[in-house]
Amino acid sequence: MTEKFYIRPATPDDAQALLDLYAPYVQQTAITFEYDVPSCAEFAERIKRILREYPYLVAEWDGEPVGYAYAIPFHARTAYRWDVELSIYLSPRVQRQHLGTRLYRALLSLLEQQNVVTAYACITSPGGSIAFHDALGFQKVGLFPRSGWKFESWHDIIWMERPLRQRVTAPEPFRPFPTLPADLVSRLLNEPV
Repeated sequence: MTEKFYIRPATPDDAQALLDLYAPYVQQTAITFEYDVPSCAEFAERIKRILREYPYLVAEWDGEPVGYAYAIPFHARTAYRWDVELSIYLSPRVQRQHLGTRLYRALLSLLEQQNVVTAYACITSPGGSIAFHDALGFQKVGLFPRSGWKFESWHDIIWMERPLRQRVTAPEPFRPFPTLPADLVSRLLNEPV
């Protein structure tokens, strides 16, 4: 199956296709705590804003977007510059086929090249995302019980982390995603798992 699978950076032109993948998560799950599906224009703006500094990746299967993953700042304060929060969304038809693993590994590889030190994931519990992140080397570091209200129920939040680089006395300067060499990005996006 993976020979028809391709990963590339997103563009704002992907907004509608990615929004079509995201909307069911908003409307039917507590995986995201967003209540309303954003407009296509808002989604395109989110992609643009993220790509100024971080990877926003699209997974295609036979030329059709079937998933996406991205990193955002963990927190707005400058001291958190080397920490990111990750998100991933897949079409149900490609889940449990290791395509999410390949997409996430590409994202993590790019973040390492940007000198990011720690990747975090905020996960609604219970859910399959915890096992997915465990398998990728994330560890549980926090629990916020009953911290999100959606679909007439309180949901726990699990925070997980994965170190990408060793914490040293002074970290290497953060490298914005657009400054990474194109050949390096291309190689990292489609390395075999």
